[in-house]
Amino acid sequence: MCGIAGILAPAAHEVTRSELERMIGTLRHRGPDGFGYYQDGSVGLAHARLSIIDLATGDQPIANEDGSIWTVFNGEIFNYVELRATLEKAGHVFRTSSDTETIVHAYEEYGDDFVRHLNGQFAIALWDRNRRRLLLVRDRAGIRPLFVHHDGQRLLFGSEIKAILELSPRARRLDLHGLAQVFTFWATVGERTAFEGVRSVPPGCMLSVENGRETLSRYWSWSYPPAGEYSRASFAEAAEELRALLADAVRLQLRADVPVGAYLSGGLDSSIIVSLIRQLSNVSLRTFSVCFDDGEFDESEYQQTMVRHLGTDHTAVRCSHRDIGAAFARLIEHTETPIVRTGPVPLMLLSGHVRNSGFKVVLTGEGADEVFAGYDLFKEAQIRRFWARQPGSQWRSRLLDRLYPYLRHSPVGTGVYAQSFFGQGLADVGSPFYAHVQRWLTTSRLQAFLSGEAKAQLAGVKPEEELAAMLPADIGSWSGLSRDQYVEAQTLLFGYLLSSQGDRVAMANSVEGRVPFLDHRLIEFANKLPPSYKLRGLTEKAVLRKAVRDLLPPTIVNRVKQPYRAPDSRSFFAGGEGEALVEDLLSAERLRDAGYFDSAMVGRLVDKCRAGRAIGFADNMAFVGILSSMLVHDVFVRRAVLASA
Repeated sequence: MCGIAGILAPAAHEVTRSELERMIGTLRHRGPDGFGYYQDGSVGLAHARLSIIDLATGDQPIANEDGSIWTVFNGEIFNYVELRATLEKAGHVFRTSSDTETIVHAYEEYGDDFVRHLNGQFAIALWDRNRRRLLLVRDRAGIRPLFVHHDGQRLLFGSEIKAILELSPRARRLDLHGLAQVFTFWATVGERTAFEGVRSVPPGCMLSVENGRETLSRYWSWSYPPAGEYSRASFAEAAEELRALLADAVRLQLRADVPVGAYLSGGLDSSIIVSLIRQLSNVSLRTFSVCFDDGEFDESEYQQTMVRHLGTDHTAVRCSHRDIGAAFARLIEHTETPIVRTGPVPLMLLSGHVRNSGFKVVLTGEGADEVFAGYDLFKEAQIRRFWARQPGSQWRSRLLDRLYPYLRHSPVGTGVYAQSFFGQGLADVGSPFYAHVQRWLTTSRLQAFLSGEAKAQLAGVKPEEELAAMLPADIGSWSGLSRDQYVEAQTLLFGYLLSSQGDRVAMANSVEGRVPFLDHRLIEFANKLPPSYKLRGLTEKAVLRKAVRDLLPPTIVNRVKQPYRAPDSRSFFAGGEGEALVEDLLSAERLRDAGYFDSAMVGRLVDKCRAGRAIGFADNMAFVGILSSMLVHDVFVRRAVLASA
């Protein structure tokens, strides 16, 4: 796990060591164990290392035997042992024991298809000297970030946007289109980022730059078979094969020359990973978790159930409202994008404790909800599709009470409410966004807080249409659940959970998070299963529960999904740095100077939140979204302008 950066310039331009040092210096938190550089006239590669595999000889950049192919990469190639053996049989000579070296030899052997032979989580920059060709490659699930930007005639790239901004002042402008996407999907999608002209290399894609021409190609897709054309394995057979695949994914991801720990939230997914680690390893197992002072968010009871069951050496980091407010500014320096929830903050505090405990690597349970349909959103869509067959049926709409029991006791939990909220777009069952309409409508209310000027610039911009243009041509042939899962992966998983709540909060403290549930073999296997194997009635992740039932206590294996959440607006009115941040950044003067938001509307929202009268998700997301947007502006735009004045 590391940070990478680099420059590809016109032939007449000489890339300097100073430029590379400036870029990679911004990524020191990703790789504090050393820096490496490669220069070849108009191209330069830089690397910041976090030593995990081959501590002695694994420095980057690394070349092939004759120095014609060079690479720097961020992440891990988990199957490097097996791949190395194959390449050595083909005549390739290795100089190190690192996983990095398999990349250059695999490229020699397989050409652009080399990436199909990699099992890992990675962002790769590869330079082919003979062809004067640069390849930028991102792993299949988008676990590791990679960004590019054209600064005049130069192409700049890096693991984080801050490396690009170091050399390109022109990129220090917020992209209002990106902001509109965040205020709809919780994250930017596709190639778009929060900064004008800075692009994200999409998951499963390869960007080739040769002879002045860029080509973006997809080598892997999160795809599904047409409805009805599923695996013929029985439910029991599928569970057995799933167990074997997941165990192998965990086995591979335990490879490291440093101690490996694990996160243990108390939920099903992390409990499965920790249980499999316990089966595969005889060493003392360190586990880590977040717990909250606020009982509404705390899962300590379930965490302790698993600690007792497996006998792990466990540490819980307790997080208060004030802790979240105090750390929020630092978080946004690492996310480099606005966010609408505070959930990433406790996880950043947790990774800091992991690092201070002497660990650089942790395994997590992320990805299982997307792969095995774990969210309420998928169940809700299933009920709505059933309801849509007889839209006048009262009892069908009341099935939502089983999913959301609080509706029975709510003054709006009536048939009228169901018709007006859950009934929106009820008949449009063929829409690829059927499951997401309600969430997006709630989030898009944030756009009401934009200033008149910002709204004018966004006139005619429809984030849903931008996303629709990215969908695969055959998505209409998939089952409803498959479409729901695909859209969830393309939006919340790629743009938020693996980024702001994943890579960025771990690497803020030089910790590598590994996600066995996103092993591409596991995704491909699960995507071929009948939807009923994943969602059985209102039981989520059915085949996964079957596969691991013997590993876990009944209270865990039968536990209904509890989404991870953290206190939102309340965290900024508990005194200390959080409250000072609000007073500064959300003052009328600062809001007017930035120009993104209506200062009067924001002022009323702040007063409402300060008085403890924030209503539900909409008010809290608006507050966090506006504050984080102002922080992105302050950290990456305003301060740079002041420094250059």
